[in-house]
Amino acid sequence: MQKELKKNLIAYSFIAPNFIGFAVFTFGPILFAFILAFLSWDGANPIMWAGLDNFKRLFNDSQFKTSFVNTIVYTAGTVPLTMIFSLLLAVVLNQKIAGRNFFRTLSFFPYVASLVAVAVVWNMIFNPSMGPVNMLLRNMGVENTPGWAADKNWAMFTVILFSVWKNMGYYMIIYLAGLQGINPELYEAGDLDGVNGWQKFKHITLPQLGPTSFFVLIMLTIQCFKVYDQIYMITQGGPGTSTLVLVYHIYNTAFISWDLGYASAIALVLFVLVLAITVIQFRGEKKLS
Repeated sequence: MQKELKKNLIAYSFIAPNFIGFAVFTFGPILFAFILAFLSWDGANPIMWAGLDNFKRLFNDSQFKTSFVNTIVYTAGTVPLTMIFSLLLAVVLNQKIAGRNFFRTLSFFPYVASLVAVAVVWNMIFNPSMGPVNMLLRNMGVENTPGWAADKNWAMFTVILFSVWKNMGYYMIIYLAGLQGINPELYEAGDLDGVNGWQKFKHITLPQLGPTSFFVLIMLTIQCFKVYDQIYMITQGGPGTSTLVLVYHIYNTAFISWDLGYASAIALVLFVLVLAITVIQFRGEKKLS
């Protein structure tokens, strides 16, 4: 018994630092945020009980409604485009082509590069007046070139385009792992049956990548609903409120307006929304399988 207890204590001592760090810096703040959603606090004055008042405010908050819609639009645009381009990139770079490892590294680089650096470069490239993209469009005869991040009609599309470009390299790696896990005998059987490349992709590759695609879908959806840094670096929620998303609205409410209770209520709504979508996705996956 003493030896078993000693072994357990040694094992727990190894995981204790990580567990304590998680409890103090992650679980504790999450629990406090849940409680704070039913309170009123500005960070300086005494905490007051608010009950459901914070949630009632949501129905009259125009910025919350706008940020909610913008988050849905951003997710609906980013998730499918990222999945499509990541898969196509993985399929191409899974072939035996010259410089394959170089192109894999090049595709993955935007994901690991500094967000500040790539966002600054992106804004320079898509500058409405001096950017090379609009200069190229003018040379091609386009008179009314897009305003990109400076135009409220193009700002969300610009952010979505940036997100797809930055993240598709990471999910390409995941798809590459899935592609390399497919049994090559399936493709050999397809060759014997006279199946062409598209039929192989449709009837062998896509079904075999089902679990991988589901994982990518879950991760991308959660990532899109909690997007903040890219919005901050490119548009800061503007022009106007055209790219204001839920997490950016939470940040403004909490640390600009210092309405911490209301910000926690919005965060709780976001948590419930992401949880509901994830549960729906899992149930849909079970039905399909």
